[in-house]
Amino acid sequence: MNKRWIYKDIPERNEIESLAKTINVNPYLSAILIQRGLRSLDEAKNYFRPSLEQLHDPFIMMDMSKAVERLKRAIDHQEKILIYGDYDVDGTTATALVYLYLQSFYKHCTVYIPDRTKEGYGVSRAGVEWAEQEGYSLIIALDCGIKASEMVGLASAKGIDFIICDHHVPDEKVPNAVAVLDPKRNDCHYPFKELSGCGLGFKLMQGFARKHRKEEEVFQYLDLVAVSIASDIVPITDENRILAYYGLKKLNDNPLPGLKALKDLSGMKYEFDISSVVFSLGPRINAAGRVAHASAAVDLLISTSDEEAVQLAEAVNVNNDTRRQFDADITEEALAMIENDVRLKNSKSTVLYKDTWHKGVIGIVAARCVEKYYRPTVILTQSNNKVTGSARSVNGFDLYQAILGCSDLLEKFGGHKYAAGLTMDIGNVEAFQQRFEEVVKASITSEMLTPVVEIDLTIPFDAITPKFLNILKQMAPFGPENQKPMFESRNVFVYNSLSTMKDRHIRFYASQEGSEQVLPVVGFDMADFYYRIAEHDSFRMAYTIEENTYNGNTSIQLRIKDIKFD
Repeated sequence: MNKRWIYKDIPERNEIESLAKTINVNPYLSAILIQRGLRSLDEAKNYFRPSLEQLHDPFIMMDMSKAVERLKRAIDHQEKILIYGDYDVDGTTATALVYLYLQSFYKHCTVYIPDRTKEGYGVSRAGVEWAEQEGYSLIIALDCGIKASEMVGLASAKGIDFIICDHHVPDEKVPNAVAVLDPKRNDCHYPFKELSGCGLGFKLMQGFARKHRKEEEVFQYLDLVAVSIASDIVPITDENRILAYYGLKKLNDNPLPGLKALKDLSGMKYEFDISSVVFSLGPRINAAGRVAHASAAVDLLISTSDEEAVQLAEAVNVNNDTRRQFDADITEEALAMIENDVRLKNSKSTVLYKDTWHKGVIGIVAARCVEKYYRPTVILTQSNNKVTGSARSVNGFDLYQAILGCSDLLEKFGGHKYAAGLTMDIGNVEAFQQRFEEVVKASITSEMLTPVVEIDLTIPFDAITPKFLNILKQMAPFGPENQKPMFESRNVFVYNSLSTMKDRHIRFYASQEGSEQVLPVVGFDMADFYYRIAEHDSFRMAYTIEENTYNGNTSIQLRIKDIKFD
């Protein structure tokens, strides 16, 4: 697929030189930092050396004082507290964090995770009724609840209070709960709007600890927050950057038993970063709720002994193998449906429905279809006599607004710009397919339908040194809005050893006209470029710079993201 290269603006030369001199880095690094909004010594220091002291005061958040006060009253009066979490990684890590912290000093709390198939997303009637039967008077909803006005009302009529911790976009009117913690509320002036659901659970516990215990107690659960930040694809900026930085440190140095068992099962030999959490730990935790019940993931995350954690992790890993098979089979079927339908192939969107597809993997399948066809995608299946779906978007296109344009056909929906979930009557599927295509077609641009490679700087090979790489590494953790710097080099040629690996990947040594530097290069899933590279004398290359360790030797390696032949 042809990709569009976008170049970031280059800062003014005097600005580059001034920062380079102030913090003692070369001009290329100085330019990258300015592009990321860092213009002074203090800003650079805070970026390279995040501190937990930089976290925002939790009490700036709307309703935080009410939430902490209600939680304290529940504890003082020995009330039963139900910790109600969503079934994905963000929800299960949030549930585990709140449970582990409260359980460390208060025993009258229990976890409730809804069944994905039977209860669906969010606060369910079954969950509220179970809470009533079991005598719970306070429910803390994590990573869900912002659209649960009806269920909050039902709970209130039964004498049950709600504290909602959700990071999804609210309706115009928020539920009438005791407290609704959501930075995306219009009336909330919290300075950072992009916390994960687990991040919000952390802020509630931080607020409680700051007022009634010791704040440092909550920091021991930051590995859970880092896993949620990575897996929920939230921006790695501001508070998330600090939480991810210390959470990854905890994950690598001294993880909770459940995360340690998952790490060991993953076979990862190096330190975890955001990317390896996304591809290694996240899917294993998610698998529990996708093919079985997500309570298994929470049981693992709250396990207190290594022995128990290993057993639970092995069971979750089996679910992951099953999830992979569902994922592969349904993706193959979905892609074939597009290929064999001329109208679908030429559409600006993809909406596919089959009543036998497994509800737990349709979000993954939607993402796979976006990878292949690069357009807004909705994958639908049948569940509890309704049609339920997961949607994924492309860079720059607001999926939530597109679904909002079809809201009269839907029973419920929720999500954000790039991912959403929805439910409708079976009779509305065809009308939704047509309407969604109309809405997308009217608002999407040809640029949005072309994958983007965003390039920070054009640099010569001679700038790539061990010191240069060492400073780049300190810009981690990398993720949305703090991506690993992307470079372009021109007049690159194959120095030697051009080869393919497993007929999927390419590898070679590269050099550049006018440079004596020779660097190893790898391109994953780029075997299609092999013959074109062999046929051309030189080319432009977009790449990231990484460290490669093989047989105990560590060296600089360039990872190709795209190649252009002029």
